[in-house]
Amino acid sequence: MELAGQNPDIISARELGVVACTRCSRVWKRGTNTCGRCGHAIVSRDEKSLQRVWALWLVGLLCYVPANLYPMLQTRTLLSVQEDTIVGGAIELMHHGAVGIALIILIASVVIPIGKFLAIAFLALSVSRRSTASNHQRQILYEVVEYIGRWSMIDIFVVAIMSSLVQLNTLAAVNPGRASLFFALSVIFTMLSAQAFDSRMIWDVQSGDEGARV
Repeated sequence: MELAGQNPDIISARELGVVACTRCSRVWKRGTNTCGRCGHAIVSRDEKSLQRVWALWLVGLLCYVPANLYPMLQTRTLLSVQEDTIVGGAIELMHHGAVGIALIILIASVVIPIGKFLAIAFLALSVSRRSTASNHQRQILYEVVEYIGRWSMIDIFVVAIMSSLVQLNTLAAVNPGRASLFFALSVIFTMLSAQAFDSRMIWDVQSGDEGARV
């Protein structure tokens, strides 16, 4: 959907006097408080959306710091105990020739989470002020953040699989480190932060709909 100011042939839902239910997508006349299909509360814009976005974003960021400082994986053998952080574990995999797996872990556990933090912050800031990015670009960015969020848990999956497979009693054992909990919490809170964002606000700032700003 384009802004009315950018494309006069496109009319927004607000201009038509309708609003859609965010749960089942059924369209109702503006002013309807409850969806007659699913019973979900209907609001044209969630005025508390940005407060929740920033609160969840900050908690996710705070969890991401210890997730990279504490060991993600603990490998215990008869002779030694080795603890590796996310980056340290990826480097160790590279030294053993598993470059592809190391790159996947780095992308999923470092590049994607940092990218999500930056993208969510950018979207939250862009709805309260004019942005050089078009509305379509910001909408696509939001959809990408929503889609890739589930793949950020791949590092936890690797730890869980290795922990279940490598359990040789006293000979060798692989156990998740403290970072695994913080990393899982970071992923969960960033996903909740993205879901709390009301993407309909993307279309308000440049259209001059000041009343929809948070």
